Amino acid sequence: MIWIFVNFAGQNISLQFILDINMFQPFSLNIRGEHRSCSRPLVMGIVNVTPDSFFDGSRTMDEEAIAERVLRQVSDGADIIDIGAYSSRPGAADVSPEEEIARLRTGMRVLRSVAPDVLVSVDTFRACVAREAIEDMGADMINDISGGDLDRDMFSTVAGMRVPYILMHMRGTPSTMQTMTDYNDVSADVIADLSRKLRELRLLGVADVIVDPGFGFGKTTEQNFEMMRNLECFGALGCPVLVGISRKSMITRTFDITPAEALAPTVALNTIALTRGAAILRVHDVKEAVYTVRLFELATL
Repeated sequence: MIWIFVNFAGQNISLQFILDINMFQPFSLNIRGEHRSCSRPLVMGIVNVTPDSFFDGSRTMDEEAIAERVLRQVSDGADIIDIGAYSSRPGAADVSPEEEIARLRTGMRVLRSVAPDVLVSVDTFRACVAREAIEDMGADMINDISGGDLDRDMFSTVAGMRVPYILMHMRGTPSTMQTMTDYNDVSADVIADLSRKLRELRLLGVADVIVDPGFGFGKTTEQNFEMMRNLECFGALGCPVLVGISRKSMITRTFDITPAEALAPTVALNTIALTRGAAILRVHDVKEAVYTVRLFELATL
C-alpha cells in the first residue's frame, strides 16, 4: 500500500484511498460554451511548428507538411490536436514572442483550413501568445508547460477567456529544468505544487483544468517512473490527468535507443498510464494511441 501525505486546500490528507478509485473517471470540458462529455480517455496528437523539437518526426515548418500531419492525425482518430511553436527540449534555442506567434499563425491557418472542427490546444507558456491563439487564431484551450511560472499573467488571461487550461508541473525553464530535480518525494511534491496552483485558478474562476505531472520536465528517469507508479494519486486533485511520455528520454535512456525507435515502449507505457487513471494521452503517434485506448475500453470500461 502506498501512503503519501499532502496539504491539499489547507488540509492534511492521506492519499491511500486513491488506490480504490476506478481507473478512468469520465469528465467534461466547456469548449466555447459547448459542453463536451468524455466517457473514455482522449488522444491528443502533437504538431510542432518548430525546426528543433526533440523528435524530428514531429517537426512541421512548411504548410504542406503541417497539412499532411494534421490530416493524418485526424484521420487516425485524434480527439485533440496540440500545436506548439516553441521547442521545450533541453538546450533548444529561445524564440521571441513575435516569432512564436508568427509560426502559430501559419500553423493554425493551415490546421483550420484542413480540419475546421477538431479540438485544438496551443502549447505555450506566454499569456500574450495564449490570448492571440484563442481570440484570433481559433484555438480552443491552452497547454502551459510551466504551470503559470514563466508568465504570471497566464492564470488571469485564461480566466478572462474562460477556456480549458492544461496545468503542467515544471521547475525552472526548459534550459535549466534538469538541474532542479531535488525533491523530498517527487509525487507528493508535484501534487502539492499543482494543488496550490489549482486553488489559485479556481479562485480566479477557471472551471476546466487538466493536470499534467510533467514527465521529463525537471525530473530524473527514476523520478519519472516513480510518478508513473503513483499516477493514481494525482486523482486527488479532482481533475482529468494528462500523460505525455511519448518517445521521451525516460524511455530512450532505459533502453539506450533513439526517439525514432521508441514507439513500442511508448505504447506499453501509455497502457500502464491508462490503467492508473490517465484521461488524456499526448502522443506523436495517434493511430497506435487510439488502438491502445480502444483495447483499454474493451478490456476495462
